[in-house]
Amino acid sequence: MWTAVVLTALVLQSTLFAQMKLGGAKPDLVYLATIVLAVLEGPFSGALAGFFGGIMEDFLLNQPKGVTALTLTLVGYAVGTLRQFISSPSPVLPVILVGGVSFAAVIFYGLVDYLIGHPVGGAYLVRVALLTGLYNALLTPILYPVIRRVAEASRGKKAFRW
Repeated sequence: MWTAVVLTALVLQSTLFAQMKLGGAKPDLVYLATIVLAVLEGPFSGALAGFFGGIMEDFLLNQPKGVTALTLTLVGYAVGTLRQFISSPSPVLPVILVGGVSFAAVIFYGLVDYLIGHPVGGAYLVRVALLTGLYNALLTPILYPVIRRVAEASRGKKAFRW
């Protein structure tokens, strides 16, 4: 189930959303899908989705190999682990969570990228992280219900709801 979601997110990100920019930043649907899957399915599925989505993104977009995979594996595991502490039924919570975690993940990616010798300006990194988080937050109300329905259908029972 999560493979189809992550693969679809990667295809949409590299085709349809590749030209759609918000202040110079594009949405990262693989980040969004990993975060939502981690909330719905838990840390194991979140980490798996993050790793495979990150590796595919690294190879497809010709990025340093493994940095996105590392970032998304940690994001998937952390969000999946934190889901047990989320008890609010608010529909705004997924939007805030996806936006905030996307921001933090882009900052983490930039720091790891810096450590391996690809320095990026700090102001530029923060701007891209803010815009990516905003873009992903704006797309969450559209994509969250779709991913939740796919997760519910694949399990044959009700998914975790906020």
